[in-house]
Amino acid sequence: MTDLPKPAARPANPRFSSGPCAKPPIFTANRLADAPLGRSHRAGIGKARLRAAIEGSREILDVPADYRIGIVPASDTGAYEMAMWTMLGARPVEMLAWESFGAGWVSDAVKQLKLDAREHEAPYGQIVDLTQVNWDADVCFTWNGTTSGVRVPNGDVIPADRKGLTLCDATSAAFAMALPWDRLDVTTFSWQKVLGGEAAHGMLILSPRAVERLESWTPPWPLPKIFRLTKGGKLIEGIFKGETINTPSMLCVEDYLLALDWARAIGGLPALIARAEANAAAIARFTAANDWIANLAEDPATASTTSVCLRFTDPAIRDGAGFAKAVAKRLETEGVAFDIGSYRDAPPGLRIWCGSTVETADIEALLPWIDWAYRAELAAQPVSA
Repeated sequence: MTDLPKPAARPANPRFSSGPCAKPPIFTANRLADAPLGRSHRAGIGKARLRAAIEGSREILDVPADYRIGIVPASDTGAYEMAMWTMLGARPVEMLAWESFGAGWVSDAVKQLKLDAREHEAPYGQIVDLTQVNWDADVCFTWNGTTSGVRVPNGDVIPADRKGLTLCDATSAAFAMALPWDRLDVTTFSWQKVLGGEAAHGMLILSPRAVERLESWTPPWPLPKIFRLTKGGKLIEGIFKGETINTPSMLCVEDYLLALDWARAIGGLPALIARAEANAAAIARFTAANDWIANLAEDPATASTTSVCLRFTDPAIRDGAGFAKAVAKRLETEGVAFDIGSYRDAPPGLRIWCGSTVETADIEALLPWIDWAYRAELAAQPVSA
C-alpha cells in the first residue's frame, strides 16, 4: 500500500535545512558579482564592505548605538567561545541548557575552563525555570534551541538591574525573533541561519557592560590569538569597525550584504519576524489537525518559530527512530524536502526550518507530503509475527 496518491503541489524551494538555511528568495550567484575578490580585506573597499555588514546588522536588528558589533572567526561557535573565554570567571556562573548546543556550552565552561558553574538543564521539548536563575551571576544560554525547537518566550524574567552579564547564543533567533537588547550583554549569531548567508563568520554584539568586563578582567587561562578582544587593557576597537582578527571571505560578506538588502527591502525586522511566524503557524495548524504528529515543544509559549521540531505520536509506529528517518528519506527522494530529519542528539522526528527566507507557500505545499510520507511508511512497516 505504498502506492498512495501523491500530492499535486510541490514546494518551489525544498530547502528546509536548519543550517545552512535557505537563501533569500531574490538570491542568484550573479548578484555577488561586485564582491571585491582578490583584494585585501584591509584595503579601503574591503573595510567599507565589512563596515556595511556591521552597520546593516545594527540597522535591521535595531541594536543600540552604544553596543559594539564585530565580525569574528568560526561562525556562531567562534563568537560564543570567544565571549566565554574572555569574560567568564570574574563572577559566579550559571549555565542554562535545553538542547545540544547549550549543553555544549555547559561542557566547555565546566570541563575546559574548569568553572564551578551552577547548571540548569531541561530535557528536549522543555525549558528551564528561568525564575530560578541567579541573574546576578554571569548567565550563559541559547535564546532559541535550534535542535529542540524551544525558545525563551521573552526577556521579562531577566532583571534590568542584574549584576552579572548575560551571554546569549541567538544564532537561530536573530532576524526572526524580537531580542530585548537591554537584557542582553553578549549576543552571538552566524550568517548562515535566519538570513541564509554563507558559513564561517560569526557576529559578536557587546553591551557597554560587556566592554567594561573585558577592560577590567583578565582571565587566568591563556587566550588564543583569535579570541583576544583587548590589548593593553583596552578594547581593540578596530574589530568593531570591520578590521577583522583574521581574513574573512569577501564573497561571503557580499552575500550577507545582499541578504541585508533584501531584509531592508521587505520591511526590516517586523517583516522578517512576521514571515517566520506565518511559517510556524502553518505547521501549528497542521499538527492541530492531525493526532499522529505533534510539536516537540510542550508549551506553545516556548515553541520556536524558526527551527520547528516535530515528533510522531502514533502508537502504531514500532521503531520511532527508524520511522522518522524513513519519512525524511522519502521526502528527500521525492525532492520536496531536504535535510529535515531531527538533529542526531534530539528525539527522533522531523525538524523544519521556518526562518524568514522560507516562503509560507512552500511550507504549506510541504505539509501534505509529510502526511503522504507518514501514511506510506506506516503501510510499509513489516507485519507483526
